[in-house]
Amino acid sequence: MAMTLGALLAAIAVTAGAFGAHGLAERLDARALELWETGARYLLYGGLGAFVAGLARRAGVLAEGSAGNAAPWLLAAGAGLFAMTLFAMALGAPGWLGAITPIGGAAMIAGFLALAWAAWQASA
Repeated sequence: MAMTLGALLAAIAVTAGAFGAHGLAERLDARALELWETGARYLLYGGLGAFVAGLARRAGVLAEGSAGNAAPWLLAAGAGLFAMTLFAMALGAPGWLGAITPIGGAAMIAGFLALAWAAWQASA
């Protein structure tokens, strides 16, 4: 399931990036386009990270346990929250929404750290 979710997030990220470059370029100012592009980029990072974590779990190269199980979900949820708040602000949502964005970033960091921990445990 994590691999499927990761691949879907990556596909959404590429779609969002293309939409921003082609569909929104004439409608948004430079700052809004920058927010949109950052959201798409980090959604791709999270999607690819979730895919790799799921693949590593399936291949048995991660240690069994909560860190390896949590990594893809933290990456996916974090990337989704991070990107969606940036997309919303790019489209005119209130600026206070930016206070939520770091929660998504923190979840992504936790996901990559969980992945690193599970990989380290498997190699020890």
